[in-house]
Amino acid sequence: MVVALFSLSTIVGAQGTEDVTARGEKVFQETCSTGYCHGAKGTASGAPRLVGRGFDQASITATVTRGVPGTAMRAFGTSLERRDLTAVITYVASLNGIAGPGANASGERPASALSPEAARGRDLFFDATRSFARCSTCHEVGGMGIPVATPIASIPADVPALRNLATPEVRTAVIDGDSMPVLVVSEGKRRTIVYDLTSAPPVLRTEDPARVKLSAGSTWKHSSLMGSYSDAELSAILAYLKAAI
Repeated sequence: MVVALFSLSTIVGAQGTEDVTARGEKVFQETCSTGYCHGAKGTASGAPRLVGRGFDQASITATVTRGVPGTAMRAFGTSLERRDLTAVITYVASLNGIAGPGANASGERPASALSPEAARGRDLFFDATRSFARCSTCHEVGGMGIPVATPIASIPADVPALRNLATPEVRTAVIDGDSMPVLVVSEGKRRTIVYDLTSAPPVLRTEDPARVKLSAGSTWKHSSLMGSYSDAELSAILAYLKAAI
């Protein structure tokens, strides 16, 4: 889905950047700053904080407009008036130190920012037609996606390395006699929180620590989730990661 926005230059020319940002703050307070979503002025609440995260303009525009599949972050491109949508994007950008948002009229990153191969890789990484078999089901890049796994710190050298990526953080949990591969979110005296990787999408589980037995290592393989992508598509995804991270 592509949602057309009024160009930012048109709105700024008519109202001025300060007026647009002020309107965006009002829309944010009414629409996004609730007890179960984002906090006031982009602080953390039920949803993560937005202020000072270092998000770029393209990721802000895309996330606000299209939402994040599989999360409570819905697509505001279909529910807000276009001037309100552009205003709230401008406001969130201001929370990240972006004084003059630079997305084009369609809300996309300028074509020169990514090579054609990297741009294709970006589309494949977030490809909604693959449902939960897409990379963004577990990985976040540029503020988009679901951060089940830790942030990508090292990019694999080639496609075989990507398919067979080592996953030392994946452990084995036994809960009430059932064994499963998990990513541990937190371990405490009152609760243990894990992502159960048995199926896609991973299931976030909160358990009584007395019921959970954790051990290092797992038979789970990164390659088990790579089946929907061809080698050529994974090569494009690597080009995107190298440009974006």
